[in-house]
Amino acid sequence: MDTMPKKVEPVSDFGKRLYELRTERGLTQAQLADAIDSSQRSISHYETVADYPPPQVIIALARALKVSTDELLGIKKQKPPKQPAEVRKLQRKFRQVLSLPEKDRRAIMRMINSLVAAKQQ
Repeated sequence: MDTMPKKVEPVSDFGKRLYELRTERGLTQAQLADAIDSSQRSISHYETVADYPPPQVIIALARALKVSTDELLGIKKQKPPKQPAEVRKLQRKFRQVLSLPEKDRRAIMRMINSLVAAKQQ
């Protein structure tokens, strides 16, 4: 009887970062391996066993994941993923709403709540 191998947690900081970056981008190990012309087994090894892959692999992984090698290696903090334009626009508007008087803020929240409630029905 074939069973799926047990999930192994990353042991190194590099492995954790690689796993997080890969999953944030919605990639499987096999898809990332294809992107860097490697094997799924190698990606699994980099995520769970190895401290660091060879330098040429680090460069290829960084390109495939669209991050800098410094971000992949943990030298530089990861940039938060860029929000869609619509989300950024809403965030700007909500920051502006915060500067309104309390009464106006409550009125806006009531309006939002009623719109959301109507949409859920």
